[in-house]
Amino acid sequence: MNTGRLKLWHRPMASRPANGGARGRTRGDVSLVHLLYQGALFLGLFIGSYLFFSHFVVQSVRVSGTSMAPTLHDAERYLVNRFVALFRAPRRGDIVLLKDPTDNSYAVKRVVGLAGETVELRGGAVFVNGARLQEAYLPPGTQTFPFNTITQTVPCGPNQFFVLGDNRFYSSDSRSYGPVARGAILGLVAR
Repeated sequence: MNTGRLKLWHRPMASRPANGGARGRTRGDVSLVHLLYQGALFLGLFIGSYLFFSHFVVQSVRVSGTSMAPTLHDAERYLVNRFVALFRAPRRGDIVLLKDPTDNSYAVKRVVGLAGETVELRGGAVFVNGARLQEAYLPPGTQTFPFNTITQTVPCGPNQFFVLGDNRFYSSDSRSYGPVARGAILGLVAR
């Protein structure tokens, strides 16, 4: 007859060492090789994480020079979003970090012409595909060339971008070295 009681089976537990650790080892038995291995693993993960984040996610950049004045200032630091540059093409008005084609140094410039567009510099202004570019980020009256008689027409090929410094009289940019390749643009500068 069932009385409704549960019958518990008791199983003896295996004996454990008094210190609670594994059999045959105490907590003080960690070898020097094991500690060195853990330290090297930690250091490797730290360096790998730093390199990953600084090359693919975010990086700090120090502006050197006045080519982006008054928007960015000489000797100030800004963050560069490298992650977004991996997934989308630069847009007109973006401030980008790029590899300068003349000497492979880093440069910070503004994108004014996109892939497939024609940029024309005339009368001290910038025209994109025949329409004058409205550059609200520049002080009123800023001219692209100091002389209104200079005219330059530059077509941007596929995956090429026309970049200019905001300080037009003191900037080496696409007016001198032409459009830059998409691969030379490393990230977007956050202000």
